[in-house]
Amino acid sequence: MYPEIFHISFLHTYGALVALAFLCGLWMAARLAKRQGLDADAATNLGIYCALAAIVGAKVMMLIVDPRYRANPAEIFTLDTLQAGGVFYGGLLAALGVSWWYMRKTRLPLWKTADAFAPGIALGHGIGRLGCFSAGCCWGVECHLPWAVTFRNPVARDLVGVPLGQPLHPTQLYEALAEFAIFGVLYWRIGKTHRTGAIIGLYLVLYSAARFVVEFFRYHEQGNLWGSPLDTSQWISLGLCALGAWCLLRTPKAVAPPPPDRPLRDTPRGRGTAKRPVPRTSGS
Repeated sequence: MYPEIFHISFLHTYGALVALAFLCGLWMAARLAKRQGLDADAATNLGIYCALAAIVGAKVMMLIVDPRYRANPAEIFTLDTLQAGGVFYGGLLAALGVSWWYMRKTRLPLWKTADAFAPGIALGHGIGRLGCFSAGCCWGVECHLPWAVTFRNPVARDLVGVPLGQPLHPTQLYEALAEFAIFGVLYWRIGKTHRTGAIIGLYLVLYSAARFVVEFFRYHEQGNLWGSPLDTSQWISLGLCALGAWCLLRTPKAVAPPPPDRPLRDTPRGRGTAKRPVPRTSGS
């Protein structure tokens, strides 16, 4: 793999792809928000706040589930910890909390805004997983199938600890392909008549199911939670899948998709509303 761009030690491929993932996801979210008649500037600010919360939340979750930090708390303040990407679910949960707070503060409609952001989250996460593959992190267990991958770059081992010379499941690519497929489904679905909240609910169900399966092929140094057959991410997957199913079942009125060249816009009451034509009469 290529953990460094042009073999420059401080220019990591992972960081470059994560930055690209953020920009693509934010662009997609702002585009869909505008199409749905939402304030594009407020949606962009929301995306930035969520990104910052996701960075913090991912690292906090990493500190919680990784036994190395419990055994040696001093490692929390090392450069390796700063460079580590963290655990995605921690970032997602933190971003959900911050987004709920920001939408209440700015009076953005909760479900409509969440629907607009869902495809961008899937797109950005898929690109980010390509960054994981380039760095070698989040690797899989040993694999002897035709599509197994073998990492050979010593830089990847030094950065993330991936074993070299051993065929592994490409779990990063499994998840990236799943995310790109989910993005396609969500982008198609949001262009159709749907209930508010159905798009974010569909994302939670589809991604949780994909992540639950991928975790069986992923290497986990920290072991499973409570000694159960499921790891931490799989337990979170079950919870988020249930939340997504609830979103799909509770969502209220349906929203018709706006015409491509005429996005919906919120107008003050009594202004900008179309008047019904008055039929003419012959006077007889």
